[in-house]
Amino acid sequence: MSDSPHGAHGRPPTWAERWAAFRESPFLPATVLLLILAAVAGLFAGSYTYAMASPTPHTIPTAVVGPHDEPAARRFIDGMEQALDASLALHPYANRPDAVRAVDEQKVFAVFEAPADGRTIILDVSSASGASVSQLLAQAAVQVSEATGTTVKVRDLKPLQRGDPRGLALFYISLAAVIIGFVGSIQLSVHARALNPAERIAYTAGYSVLGGFTIAAVVDWLLGALDLPFAESWLILALTMFASGMVFTMFNTLVGRWAMLPTWGLMVLLGNPSSGGAVSWPLLPSPLGVIGRWLPPGASVNAQHTAVYFRGHQHAFPFLVLVGWAVVSGAVFLIWRHRHPGGRQTPPGEASPAPGADRP
Repeated sequence: MSDSPHGAHGRPPTWAERWAAFRESPFLPATVLLLILAAVAGLFAGSYTYAMASPTPHTIPTAVVGPHDEPAARRFIDGMEQALDASLALHPYANRPDAVRAVDEQKVFAVFEAPADGRTIILDVSSASGASVSQLLAQAAVQVSEATGTTVKVRDLKPLQRGDPRGLALFYISLAAVIIGFVGSIQLSVHARALNPAERIAYTAGYSVLGGFTIAAVVDWLLGALDLPFAESWLILALTMFASGMVFTMFNTLVGRWAMLPTWGLMVLLGNPSSGGAVSWPLLPSPLGVIGRWLPPGASVNAQHTAVYFRGHQHAFPFLVLVGWAVVSGAVFLIWRHRHPGGRQTPPGEASPAPGADRP
C-alpha cells in the first residue's frame, strides 16, 4: 500500500488556496499594520523635522513708527532683511500706541521705531507672539547694529510667563487635548461598543469637559507653570478634545477599523507640526502656515495663546474652526450611523422577552 497522499486533502495547497487562507487569517491585517506602522513612523519623524528642525522666516509682519525711510532707518531695515534672509512686511502706524495695539491684536510680531533724530532705533519684539520669531529678530538686530554702526535698543513688549520660558507649554497642553481626545473615542469604540449615537456623543462631550478641566488644573493649580484664564482655557481644551474625538468617530463611521490612519494623519502628522505652537507660523514652510489655522490643533493653540497672553483680544475664528470640525464630524456620524461599528438594537432598560414569556 502506497504512503503517498491521495485526494484533495493530501495534495499541497495551490497558491490561490494559500492566498485565500491568508486573507481569512489574522495574519493579513497584522501584516498590513506592520507595513503601515513602519511607514507612519517615517512620516511622523519627517513631518516634525520638516516643520521644526530648521525654522526659516519668510515674511514677518512688522509695525513701523516714525521716519523709517530716512537713511539710517532704511539701512537698518535692509540689514535686518539680509540677516534674516526674509522680508519684513512693514505696516506704518501713526503712533506707538496704535502699533502696540496691532501687536495685541496679533497683526504684527514686532514694532520698529525710528526716532526723528536717527540716533537710536528701537525694536520692540513680542516673545508671546512667537518666541522663535522674537529670538531671531533680537539676534539679527544685534548683528545689524554692529555691522552698520547703528545704535539699536531691543525690548520685549510681551514676555513669556516665568513657568514657560520657551513658549512651549501651550503647545503641550493643546497636544495633550488633541491626542487624549481621539484616544478617548477609540477607547469608547473598544470598551463601550454598544453605545448608541446620542450616547456616544454625550460620553465624548463628558470626557472632554472633565479632561479639559484636569489639564488646566494640573498646569495652573498643581504645577503653576502657567497663569491661565481658567474658564476660557478650560473651554478651549474641552472643545479641542471634543472635536478630536468626533473626528475619529467620523472616520470610524467612514472607514471602520482603519479610522486611526486618517485621524492620526490629520491631527498629528499634519495638524500638530502646523499648529504654530512649537514654531511660529512665520517660520513654518508656507503651506503649513496656511493649513495649520484651519485644523483643530492650530485653532486650539491659537485660541489658547490669545487667551493667555493677549487677554481682551480674542478672535472668533479659532473657536469657529473647532466647532466646525465637531459639527461636521458629528453630522457625518449621525447621517451614516448605520455604518458605524457600534450601537445596539435594544434600547436601554428594555430587555428582550425571555423565550416563552408571552405564552399563557
